[in-house]
Amino acid sequence: MTLNLTATPAIKRAVVHINELDISKFPLLLTRILSKLHLKDERTFSEEEEEKLQSSLSLSDSDLELVIHTLEFILHQAAYHTAKPGVLGQQLQQLEIEDNKVKVIIDAWKNTAADVISKLRQRTIMPKHLEEVNWRLNLQMAQSSKTKMKLPNAMFELAVRDDDSENKEKIRFEMTHDELYTFYNQLETIQKQLDNLG
Repeated sequence: MTLNLTATPAIKRAVVHINELDISKFPLLLTRILSKLHLKDERTFSEEEEEKLQSSLSLSDSDLELVIHTLEFILHQAAYHTAKPGVLGQQLQQLEIEDNKVKVIIDAWKNTAADVISKLRQRTIMPKHLEEVNWRLNLQMAQSSKTKMKLPNAMFELAVRDDDSENKEKIRFEMTHDELYTFYNQLETIQKQLDNLG
């Protein structure tokens, strides 16, 4: 199965921001992402570093997160498929990433691909599995100066089982409409890539 990146709505939004990034700062961003790609539980950038990046790259918090996650996803896919630079370049161009950014990504991939793929292969598979998802909608009343506003959100409870210890844990969290929409787009991206592998 060859590398086949799909231009989902989230990726299309990320590409707009990637094309607008300062070309002189882009290689440093990529180098850090590639160096951390094999680490499962570690953020690519600390909160303090992300704040500096937002200012340096003129991106909002959510837009920076989208750019980082999209680049991580693309590079993960490239590693999974052991993509040759030429194939990766074609896929990036099909996503409408500008040529100068494509060149930077390809150069970085050429220099680090062997090391990244080796580290990812040594990584252990996460022993935890999702067993059950429960959810409900919640409507919070927010009092503003003049009117009462209804703030809808979704409450989730995930039941997770650890294969090693057989222990089960429940993870509870809530999402606003915007957060749920962003999460949906990420799931859509994953689903399309899984379909391509099927």
